[in-house]
Amino acid sequence: MKQQQKKAWLLLLPALILLMLVFAYPIGRTFWLSFFTENLGTKLRPIYSGLDNYMRMVGDSRFWESLRNTTIFTVVSVLLEVILGLNIALLLNQQILGRNIVRTVAILPWALPTAIIGLIWNWIFNDQFGVVNDLLIKWHWIDSGINWLGEPITAMIAVIVADVWKTTPFISIILLAGLQGIPPDLYEAHEVDGATPWQSFYLITLPLLMPQIIIALLFRLAQAFGIFDLISVMTGGGPGGATEVISLYTYSTVMRYLDFGYGATLVVITFLVLTITVIIFGLLLRNSSQNNPLL
Repeated sequence: MKQQQKKAWLLLLPALILLMLVFAYPIGRTFWLSFFTENLGTKLRPIYSGLDNYMRMVGDSRFWESLRNTTIFTVVSVLLEVILGLNIALLLNQQILGRNIVRTVAILPWALPTAIIGLIWNWIFNDQFGVVNDLLIKWHWIDSGINWLGEPITAMIAVIVADVWKTTPFISIILLAGLQGIPPDLYEAHEVDGATPWQSFYLITLPLLMPQIIIALLFRLAQAFGIFDLISVMTGGGPGGATEVISLYTYSTVMRYLDFGYGATLVVITFLVLTITVIIFGLLLRNSSQNNPLL
């Protein structure tokens, strides 16, 4: 076993070296820069400031507001995507007419560029000639058009809807692959024992699908927490910072205000949050695999 492990590490060594060069240096450089002040006031020359950037972040209300917006967007969108993705996966797993065509159409939103998706939904939620307002007025649910992207709450709802529409197919494909790996014999034996479809779902499908659900959550939490392009195109972080997420705030800090030291600090905090999230879900995935008697 030890000899096999040595061979495995030897074969992985070139890939590990490449990853170190591609990822380790930029991450290390960012950590290093977070302890320096480098902006227009220092003529873009790094000046060692210790933990000043981190202390500044603690008292930065805009940072905490962007963190709150990021958390709301991530939790709500990912939760809706998992629920909808699971239902779509269960539907696509059935023997229905034209199943392959339905699967192809279902994945199209995820395949489209995010910037284009943002433009499409920007027009859909337009307060003057958007499809949403037009339908709601025709159905007599509202009397006049709603400025969806001009109000804090409705703007957040709009970007969440756009993100859910785009990335739900990603969840459904992962869960569909998990469903197709479940042996049909388990359902047949459970049905012989008199179990209802709901009992089969709760006792067989859900436990066996839990690793795929955790993997989908892991990917989507990381992607949603770092969302940039969709919100940048739809709202630009507005109105009044109501949809400004950490990535947008970091972009403004670095590219607009040229405050590289503080921008690096924001990147470090984001990196640490995502790392902790990955570790937690990695532990959950391992525990679910070890404690599941059906696996």
